[in-house]
Amino acid sequence: ITQDLPLIRKQRHEVYREQYSEMLPHRHWLKLERAITSDADIQPGVDLFLADIDGNIVGSIALFPPSKESYEGQMKEQSYPEIRLLAVDKNYRGKGVASVLVSECIERARAKGFSEIGLHTGQFMKDAIRLYEKFGFKREPKFDFTPDEDGISVIAFRLIL
Repeated sequence: ITQDLPLIRKQRHEVYREQYSEMLPHRHWLKLERAITSDADIQPGVDLFLADIDGNIVGSIALFPPSKESYEGQMKEQSYPEIRLLAVDKNYRGKGVASVLVSECIERARAKGFSEIGLHTGQFMKDAIRLYEKFGFKREPKFDFTPDEDGISVIAFRLIL
């Protein structure tokens, strides 16, 4: 996967830019852009999954280990792994790629012995929210946060495995 990191990050950036950059305040977009292109996806304990169709990487997702602090200090203790950085190429959306990637994260968390898995997503990421709810993820408002003073929340979900 290391050799594919530049492509994965470029694809992730394109997906997020196309979908969200114009709907967000510029400052919020810059913060999100920095997060999705950082080295967070290669930290120790992070599992990065790729969707490959006919030799082409068409999507990716990361499963982060439980951590004591995340999201630039916005979140404190969390005892379960968390799904992050889901991105699917626009030409492959609606074909089940995102569902396969989320399923892989859920199965990996189960295989590692966890009884729950979580995630955070922007309140503006409506398609992602529908996908997570389809899997049975439930809202965890006590873990929501607002990274900027623009009123846009990052909302939490959790799934009991």
